[in-house]
Amino acid sequence: MEQLSNEVIEIRRVGKVTKGGKRLRFRVVVVVGDGQGRVGVGTGKSIEIPMAIQQAIRDATKRMIEVPIVNGTIPHEVIGELGAARVLLKPAYPGTGVIAGRTVGAVCRLAGIKDILTKALGSTNPLNLARATLDGLSRLETPEQVAARRGKKVEEILEVEGAEAK
Repeated sequence: MEQLSNEVIEIRRVGKVTKGGKRLRFRVVVVVGDGQGRVGVGTGKSIEIPMAIQQAIRDATKRMIEVPIVNGTIPHEVIGELGAARVLLKPAYPGTGVIAGRTVGAVCRLAGIKDILTKALGSTNPLNLARATLDGLSRLETPEQVAARRGKKVEEILEVEGAEAK
């Protein structure tokens, strides 16, 4: 099994009011990634924080996605959405680094992206932002994938798009 890194994004105390009083638990949001293009976000809830973290790590490893990475960045610009959270992800030149907030930055770093520009639009709830980032990353396609879908060669697509840009 490959070596996975994880990062705790949020620890939140949540409560349920019952007849006997308040039932307090901790909800933990964790990002797990291998730094090679695989990343996932998971949540765990428990009375104790370490147990919640373990649950979240298990959840995140189950929900991992593949991210296409081209020269240390993403192939094209994309907006990921989940609820009111929207995340703009833009490719960046080598040496730029990960320009992102805490949540989006953690997802991008653990996916193995070295250079990216991001902006959180709308809600800044850490769980929704992380899932919106995953949504955006899952929508990414390499030029080869687009060419295969259209039944063409990469050179043909690049020629047409190059002609449109002029």
